[in-house]
Amino acid sequence: MSFTIPSPAAGTTSPTASSAVSADATATELNSGSAQPRTYQVRTFGCQMNVHDSERMAGMLEAAGYVPSTGELADVVVFNTCAVRENADNKLYGNLGILAPVKAANPGMQIAVGGCLAQKDRETILKKAPWVDAVFGTHNVGALPALLDRARHNNEAQLEILESLDVFPSTLPTKRDSVYSGWVSISVGCNNTCTFCIVPALRGKEKDRRPGEILAEIQALVDDGAIEVTLLGQNVNSYGVEFGDRQAFSKLLRACGEIPGLERVRFTSPHPAAFTDDVIDAMAETPNVMPQLHMPLQSGSDKVLKDMKRSYRSAKFLGILDKVREKIPHAAISTDIIVGFPGETEEDFQATLDVVEKSRFATAFTFQYSKRPGTPAADLPDQLPKAVVQERFERLTALQDRIAAEENARQLGRRVEVMVTAQPGRKAEETHRLSGRSQDQRLVHFSVPEGADVPRPGDLVTVTITEAAAFHLVADPASAADYSLRRSRAGDAWDRSQADSCGAGPTSPAGKTGASGKAGVSLGMPSLPVRGR
Repeated sequence: MSFTIPSPAAGTTSPTASSAVSADATATELNSGSAQPRTYQVRTFGCQMNVHDSERMAGMLEAAGYVPSTGELADVVVFNTCAVRENADNKLYGNLGILAPVKAANPGMQIAVGGCLAQKDRETILKKAPWVDAVFGTHNVGALPALLDRARHNNEAQLEILESLDVFPSTLPTKRDSVYSGWVSISVGCNNTCTFCIVPALRGKEKDRRPGEILAEIQALVDDGAIEVTLLGQNVNSYGVEFGDRQAFSKLLRACGEIPGLERVRFTSPHPAAFTDDVIDAMAETPNVMPQLHMPLQSGSDKVLKDMKRSYRSAKFLGILDKVREKIPHAAISTDIIVGFPGETEEDFQATLDVVEKSRFATAFTFQYSKRPGTPAADLPDQLPKAVVQERFERLTALQDRIAAEENARQLGRRVEVMVTAQPGRKAEETHRLSGRSQDQRLVHFSVPEGADVPRPGDLVTVTITEAAAFHLVADPASAADYSLRRSRAGDAWDRSQADSCGAGPTSPAGKTGASGKAGVSLGMPSLPVRGR
């Protein structure tokens, strides 16, 4: 078993620099004598950054001649892992265990593991799961096809972990999950030192892309039919720190407003300590920047925030929300909260409940503290019993569920513009409703009045909200007069993608047919997780 863990020196060329070229023959070689190309499947755990990295992995594999798997069994299965939560380890090794007998029964099948957990665990993965063929880290996504090729050629597992980026990931080929919406990385890595977070150790210090490169990528997405982009970074509002421009992020948002055809701009995630008024002004004054903000709170207790090394306090956090809502009254604000951080007292937890009550979040992603080896918090005293953390978690989610339901109830009677997505709701077969996202990112299930035109994914409909629940809205137009459809370039791109992928012609979501009368293959858009209907 060969392990390669290079530490590239200045002026040297990493082995991955030529990965795309050296791997070009991979699928061809593997398929010599076979009429069918080798298939792949990428399984993603974790955040939006991981989702976007998976798009790059898919792009690299397709550039090397692989094709997406249409069945349950793929020739190559890639796990893109997360290391933020403790159960990430269990999830990975559980999945690898399930695949062990599958691989044994299918000679030639390959398994690769990449992402944050691979960067952290390195040789441990191959020790626990020796049937894995390739392990690669967060800094060398582009190495994947070459590692698979070497593993097959040498008949032994390949491990390659770089300690810093050899090439900015956005320069790699990308297979987007959606034709109408795309992720765009503006930076990678993080300069913060939150005591609970292992991300800086795995993704490194912040590296910023130049504004021209970002805008060029956005323009390319728009030219390809996308009408929505989400700007990604571990801390987007510190963008520009590497080239010394403290207002670089607000300038970038305003520049996005100058791109013709780009209708929706979102971003995630900002850090409250670095969130400045110029960003709020740019959000309010740039029409295509959506009235939605994801602002991680983590805790409402100033003592816990200090222990977390979060360089803001609850008053500053609430002050930011007040400023945002003053300039953008209909903004929907979401957050992240950790329950049960070491040393959290009942008084501390009550402070979190108080801030949540005042903040009126549209939705919150709540987590029970997970002890991660390698983080300062793992060594703190007063680690809380599981039962205490669970009880507090349940109280917090009950409070937030009530607030979310109340905030959604305020949407009743509002006319909203919804961008149609390809994912139907869980009850779509019963209700015949389609689904989409409003400008403030709320999930909307809507019905199409009899006789009205059916939208395609990427099209936009304007409807009136008729029903509200904690995690979604419903719009059932009483007549065609209460339903407006605007066909978009993104919908046209969807039609083209369906024709290219299966020759079925234009289609609509949830099994409804378009102009061709044929059903197509659903392509999902990465989105914030929601509790389905």
